[in-house]
Amino acid sequence: AKHELAKAVAGFEHAEAVEVVWKSLQLEDDASSEGVDATDFLVAKYGISVEDVITENEQLAVRAAELGLDYNWGDSLITNSLDAHRLVKLAETQGLADEANERFMRAYFTDGELLSDRDTLLRLGTEVGLDADRMTEVLDGVEFTEQVHTDMQQAAAYEIEGVPFFLFEGKWAVSGAQPAELFSEALRQVWEETHRPKLITLGAGFEESAGGCCGGGGGGCGCGAR
Repeated sequence: AKHELAKAVAGFEHAEAVEVVWKSLQLEDDASSEGVDATDFLVAKYGISVEDVITENEQLAVRAAELGLDYNWGDSLITNSLDAHRLVKLAETQGLADEANERFMRAYFTDGELLSDRDTLLRLGTEVGLDADRMTEVLDGVEFTEQVHTDMQQAAAYEIEGVPFFLFEGKWAVSGAQPAELFSEALRQVWEETHRPKLITLGAGFEESAGGCCGGGGGGCGCGAR
């Protein structure tokens, strides 16, 4: 989804006006730091068969390959990601949030690394330009924990329960790993909505304005309250 959005932004005529802000969401905030095999975890959580897990993830692997991504889902280890999220918040203060997220995702989805492991996090963070001493300081304390929890509370307020999820201007949403074409349409429609002329108040007390929002929900693009 991250790469599909990037493709859409690259082709958007107002790309310079698009700012991507990363938010934290732990899907399993009570997960162990030891690391659990992803297949075993999914079977236990959703009560589905190993065959179903394989089928669904292989479909994702094919789609990822179309974007030049190597999705080794069978090597993924489910673990507590709080410290990884905290380091992304640190990276954000240095303008490196996108790079940190990309590196952490590759470590998880491609390399099967344990993202709760301190040494692993320090190595990955150093690769994207974070200072090892500063990361150690963060990991030794509770810095950025509140920001992560605030993001999760905001997600709950929007009734966001899964990722990927994209919220445009706090009103319009795209959920799921949608194709770049849908993101392009969302960008266009949100731009139009946010750059309409101000309402014109007529003498009779009526107002003129144009409606419209990103088309239908259900994993696509929808409207929030206006």
